[in-house]
Amino acid sequence: MRIRRNRFAYRKGVRRKRFLLAVVVLATVVGSVSAFSQFTGNTQRGRPRVDRNELLRLWETGHFGEVHRLSQEALLARPLDYFLLTMHGFSAYQLGVSQIDSLAAAAYFDTCVRALRKAMLLRESENDGRLFYVLGKAYFNKGDGFADFAVRYLEKARALGHRASDIPEFLGLAYAAIGDYRNSVIAFSEALETTRPSALLLFSIAESYVALEEFEKARAYLMRCISVSMDSHITLTARLFLSDVLRMLGDINGAIGQLMEILEETGENAEARFQLGELYALQGDNTRARAEWRRAVSADPTHLRARTRLSL
Repeated sequence: MRIRRNRFAYRKGVRRKRFLLAVVVLATVVGSVSAFSQFTGNTQRGRPRVDRNELLRLWETGHFGEVHRLSQEALLARPLDYFLLTMHGFSAYQLGVSQIDSLAAAAYFDTCVRALRKAMLLRESENDGRLFYVLGKAYFNKGDGFADFAVRYLEKARALGHRASDIPEFLGLAYAAIGDYRNSVIAFSEALETTRPSALLLFSIAESYVALEEFEKARAYLMRCISVSMDSHITLTARLFLSDVLRMLGDINGAIGQLMEILEETGENAEARFQLGELYALQGDNTRARAEWRRAVSADPTHLRARTRLSL
C-alpha cells in the first residue's frame, strides 16, 4: 500500500525556504540583462520612459514592487520590449514568492507567466535560459496541475546552459507531481550533489522512492531526514512516514518504535495513537488496539478514522 501524500501541505512547508533561495538566485538572473538592453529614452507620446539602468538599480536593491510598477507603466508604450517584459515577469515572480496570501501569490505568478510567454515570442528569448528558468518556477508555484510546464521550461533552461543551483530540486518536485518518480529521484540525487541536504529535500526523495515501492531506500532517506531536521514538525511527519514504511517492510516492532518516539518527544499525539492501534490490530491484539484508538479520540475528538474504528 502506498502512503497518501499531501503536496499542498508540503508546499506550504517549503515556501519560506524557496523564497530565501529565490532572493539569492534571482539576484543573478538579471545581472547580465544590460548586455542586451539600451536606454529607452525620455518620452514617447507624452509618457515618460523608464531608464533601464534605473530599473536594474531598483532590482539590485530589492525594490521589486517598484520594478514591477515601473515596467508595467513602460510596457503601455512599448508592449513588445523584451527587457521590460522580462523585468516585469521576474519582478512578478519575486513578489509572488514573498506573499503570505495564496490568492495574491497566484495573481503575481499569473502575471509572471503572461509577461514571460509574451517575451518568448521575441527573438531575444531563443538563447535566454534565465527566462525559461523563471517561467518554469512560476508554473511550478501555480500548482501540480502545471507541473508538466514546469518540467518543460526548467529542462529547457538547463539545455540552454542556465545552471541555477535550485533547478534540480524544483525538477525533482515537478517530476514527482506528474508521476514520473524515476526522473524525480534522478533530479533529487543531482540536487544532493550541488546543495547541502536539507530535511525537506531528503523527505521528498523518500516520497518518490515510496511511490516507486523501493521502501528500503525510502527508509534510509527518512532516517537521514530525521537526523538532520531542526524542525519539530518535519521530524514528526518524517517519523509517521517512516513508521508506515517500516510497516510495509514487515518491521512492525520498528514501526511501533517510531510512534513511541513521537509520543516521547511531543506528548499525546492523536495520529501516533491511531497508528499504534492499527499496528496492534495487525498483530491481533485488538484490546490494545482499541485502547490506542480511544486515546486518539481523547487527544483529538475529531479524529475521524479513530472514531470509525470505535464505531462512534
